Amino acid sequence: MRIELATAPGDPERPNEDWVAVALPAAGQGGALVLLDGVTPPAGDDGCVHSVPWFTARLGGALHELSTSRRDLTLREILAQAIRRTADAHRDTCDLSHRRTPQATVVMARWGTDQVEHLVLSDSALLLESPDGSVRAVLDDRLDLVPREVLASHAATDALRNMAGGFFTAAADPEVAARAVAGAAPREQVRAVAALTDGAGRWVETFGEGDWADCLGLLRKEGPQGLIDRVRALEDAAATPGVVRPGKKHDDAAVVYVEL
Repeated sequence: MRIELATAPGDPERPNEDWVAVALPAAGQGGALVLLDGVTPPAGDDGCVHSVPWFTARLGGALHELSTSRRDLTLREILAQAIRRTADAHRDTCDLSHRRTPQATVVMARWGTDQVEHLVLSDSALLLESPDGSVRAVLDDRLDLVPREVLASHAATDALRNMAGGFFTAAADPEVAARAVAGAAPREQVRAVAALTDGAGRWVETFGEGDWADCLGLLRKEGPQGLIDRVRALEDAAATPGVVRPGKKHDDAAVVYVEL
């Protein structure tokens, strides 16, 4: 089995809000991966005394433990339990009803002898490669369906955050787990799995350097750090001195690649 992962902050002066881990149970019956992209809140109050990295570490740690210790639970059930556990860790000190309470996108995959389970919530990506080389991208496109002009307004974005008709992230409400894109494939139909936060997925979605199959091929050849390095080079090349562009020049990026 080949396992590679890498992550890099968008700005070295700021903490990396992405989180990634892979677990291989000692019994040798499979494994699991978890990848989170912490949502950077706009400047101002978010009702919480904790940072986004604190939240992703707590949520990621719970997902990591539960995905291997509770194989009797579905990934949606594990996500619900992990959100509840994380909320319990700070509900006495923070306003968890605040729309900007710390939150994250979630990608999970878990494999055993019979199947490969998967879950995606919000705009990170999961890639499943079949033995014939075809690649299926598991995506939650609800954020992409929100008009750019709406996302340019913090108030308008908040009105759609974790609301029907809007988009969903893992925050403080365990019920959001039911909104995740989830499923399973027979184990023999999957030979490799990759998960990417949107900071790494820019290679496909922003710069159009290839499709998701090309991206997985690049991961096989150059590894996760190679993909992140390519994204950073594209971002630098696209930057024009003196021109203010919307969004971040660089974003936190995390990638995990597993050959089963």
